[in-house]
Amino acid sequence: MGKGAIFNIQKFSTNDGPGVRTTVFFKGCPLTCKWCANPESQSSAVQILHDQSRCSRCLTCVRSCPNGAITLSESGLFVDPGKCSACLRCVRSCPAQALTFEGEQKTVQEIAGLCLQDKDFYETSGGGVTISGGEAMAQPEFLEELLLELKRHKIHVAIETTGFAKPEVFQRLAPMFDLLLFDVKHYDSTRHCEGTGVPNKQITDNLRWAIARGIEVLPRIPVIPGFNDSLKDAAGLAFLLGSAGAKTAQLLPFHQFGENKYRRLCQKYAYEHVQPLHENDLTEYRQIFLDHDINAFF
Repeated sequence: MGKGAIFNIQKFSTNDGPGVRTTVFFKGCPLTCKWCANPESQSSAVQILHDQSRCSRCLTCVRSCPNGAITLSESGLFVDPGKCSACLRCVRSCPAQALTFEGEQKTVQEIAGLCLQDKDFYETSGGGVTISGGEAMAQPEFLEELLLELKRHKIHVAIETTGFAKPEVFQRLAPMFDLLLFDVKHYDSTRHCEGTGVPNKQITDNLRWAIARGIEVLPRIPVIPGFNDSLKDAAGLAFLLGSAGAKTAQLLPFHQFGENKYRRLCQKYAYEHVQPLHENDLTEYRQIFLDHDINAFF
């Protein structure tokens, strides 16, 4: 039995599918979205986070690192991912508890055991387990093993996916889910690549395949300032969804919940200080989807 890279398991989630759910966050993603609210999800490696507000600059972490991976300057602490071996000595030795880490290897039984603790809540609320990330299909063998275990217990399983997976992987795994929460970020492949680091053809092909196969798919559009928030973008996305056979879509207004994570990861954030969007900012945007017979909601 193998292990998978996981960075969080969130109980009593109500935003990632129907009912009360447990959301399992896989670590590692082939996309590098500039606005990503979970930047710790992009790398599959264990990552050290630094809370500068708690740091006493005592240099204990620098001295404790056996690989010389940590440096501290006026601009803050930096952990060189090429040198870090994830031994976590820095985290354990920090007297101010300014260092934490994200990512660990877990077995299917460990994850399923945590999920099954709340099976009664799933049954009474119509909930279940949602696989999120990162992109779980980037760990296909482990994902399939976990899916089979959860299905053995008759648990409703959804996946929040970028859709960026090889067709043979996607077509094997997608039918195993009860619901695909399918991110759709841009209709134009060049613009998609500029914002996420990958083109969109594989994604749109997988979307069309899943809908044509009769799998329950909910396209979800993160509406990002300066990237896909214009009325022209809305029209392009509505046309894409309509041509793929989608009848509904969820609009996810841009927020800044993940901004502090970039600072703690010592990473630059392209959307720093960008104002969040709200539902009332997107009235005309939503109307375009409705005009294209796409039931768009928030």
